[in-house]
Amino acid sequence: MKLGLIGLPKSGKTTIFNALTRSAAEVTDYDSGKVEPNLAVVDVDDPRVTTLRDMYTPKKTIYATIDFIDFVGVDRGEGKELFSGTAMNLVKSADALAIVVRNFANDLLDSTIDPADPARDAIAVHGELILSDLVLVETRLERIAADHQRGKKTPQSQAEEKVLTILHEALSQEKPLRSIDLTDDQRRIISGFQFLSQKEVLVIVNSSEESYGNSTAALEAIGADFSVIEFAGSFEMELSQLESDEADAFMEDLGISESARSRLTTLAYEALGLISFFTVGPDEVRAWTIHRGDPAVEAARTIHSDLARGFIRAETFSYEALIAAGNEAGVKSAGQFRLEGKEYEVRDGDILNIRFSV
Repeated sequence: MKLGLIGLPKSGKTTIFNALTRSAAEVTDYDSGKVEPNLAVVDVDDPRVTTLRDMYTPKKTIYATIDFIDFVGVDRGEGKELFSGTAMNLVKSADALAIVVRNFANDLLDSTIDPADPARDAIAVHGELILSDLVLVETRLERIAADHQRGKKTPQSQAEEKVLTILHEALSQEKPLRSIDLTDDQRRIISGFQFLSQKEVLVIVNSSEESYGNSTAALEAIGADFSVIEFAGSFEMELSQLESDEADAFMEDLGISESARSRLTTLAYEALGLISFFTVGPDEVRAWTIHRGDPAVEAARTIHSDLARGFIRAETFSYEALIAAGNEAGVKSAGQFRLEGKEYEVRDGDILNIRFSV
């Protein structure tokens, strides 16, 4: 999974990035002039993988991963492409965008920008995503119209124009494209654009230690439109640099039950409808990520295209059944070991072994 952190300048995106990734990217109260995003790949904290590793003692253990991308600040009201070059390629590849909004007092920022207002800022940044898409759609529609006037009218260009007109109407009404019902053919026609407002959006409220846990009104206002989570950004960035036992003690003092990464991972998986399944054995224990509702053949394709192409059956049992039985022999004795076909809907925590022939 790839998750992009965006927000207004000085909202604390890099602070949150450091808290999530245990990085040490530069954090300043002024514009550093940096234009390239900060990048980090981190393991998903899944204790089930650790337990499976201890049971199977494999040669390799591979956790699911999240790519975090910390983008430069989004300017308000520009009405232009928000990202360019490398950044645009990265943001288009992101599975979801997390808007970081400021919820802490800062004399310099309060006087030069505005006092903190998380709900206002979340709406403002989301509006910039919609505006960026609207500019892109209008530009493309103008080019299609010019081609048609020159006699370059094809079934493909007419189909594209029809879909883009639908999108233009929605964007003009400030509706994100992820809220628009499109057919599979229509989605295929616009797949190359990778519109920003098509992506799932989360909101991270970046609070001070003093305001953390006391922002119910802001969280409720944001939560009416987005999946939202609150972090004590600077505090949790400092925690990320500590050993786990020491960090746990400080977290308890502030009423934080899990690391920032674990909490955001849970929220992102829920918002994107993602689940994990596992493959196990003496060579490798590995977590794989798919969408909830995906069939066994899609899980096989996630592992390798050959497994999907030659799919015969999926040997299946659940993580919970394995823990209850103690080993695979116990799972079989308890009648919890199954053979499933291509259309079997994989469940979170399933352990799969794909039988295939190519």
